Amino acid sequence: MEKHRKVIFITGASSGIGRETALTLAKKGYRVFAGIRKKIDKTELENLNSNITGVYVDITSESSVDKAFWFVYKNTEKIDVLINNAGIAVAGPIECLTVQQLKEQFDVNTFGAINVMQKFLPLLDNAKIINISSMAATGIFPFVAPYCASKSALDILFNSFGIENKSNIKVISVRPAVIKTPIWNKSVKRARNNFEEYNETAKEKYTKELLYLEKNALKNNDSGIDVKKVVETILKIINSKNPKPVYTVGAQAFFAEIISKMPKCFINYIIKNRIGNI
Repeated sequence: MEKHRKVIFITGASSGIGRETALTLAKKGYRVFAGIRKKIDKTELENLNSNITGVYVDITSESSVDKAFWFVYKNTEKIDVLINNAGIAVAGPIECLTVQQLKEQFDVNTFGAINVMQKFLPLLDNAKIINISSMAATGIFPFVAPYCASKSALDILFNSFGIENKSNIKVISVRPAVIKTPIWNKSVKRARNNFEEYNETAKEKYTKELLYLEKNALKNNDSGIDVKKVVETILKIINSKNPKPVYTVGAQAFFAEIISKMPKCFINYIIKNRIGNI
């Protein structure tokens, strides 16, 4: 019976989408390897459900991912579903963000997911890879361009991998609208820290816009769609024999997708005018 249980490996399981997904799948009898970075998160998740095994992993570190792989490899013959969920959001005007800050965004959201996929390939024959992308992948949102670009790059690279791979691995992108998760509080804290490093001219130019973005980000903690809607989509994908390449979750995400197909000059005009009226 143990051999026939579906095995899931999910990154970023400490909070938000990752935590809710790990707990929901475990309650349904799946064996879940939950990628976490803190001892307290491992203990809490394992105590909540015996089907969960916490795995220490920093997806930006090759050695950490390597250790996580060998731990999982010793405990299962196969992974049925890899869920790349770990992510951060870097916000701010492009002229003010350092290259290092941009690299940090991509290291987590894009390269980290590739790092995990490549290392775990020996366990992924006939598996599914579910990437938690975002409506931001449409690339129409200013001041969060690093986040948008990292999610778009994630989708593009993994779509190619889905076509190229010889292991019958299906790749699926989940693009939610704004979700009620701690990522927004974390992004505000990161943006505030970055803002303090701007020169006085930049602070003066962008204070109004950044305060507006901060207000919206904090509001997202309460007004975003319920994380359970994303978990429901993930369950649907897991149980589908032939899942779609992309699943959009939430009205905002559908709207963003439609808007993104309009002429770029029109999109830019509308957004720039909206920003000007803040």
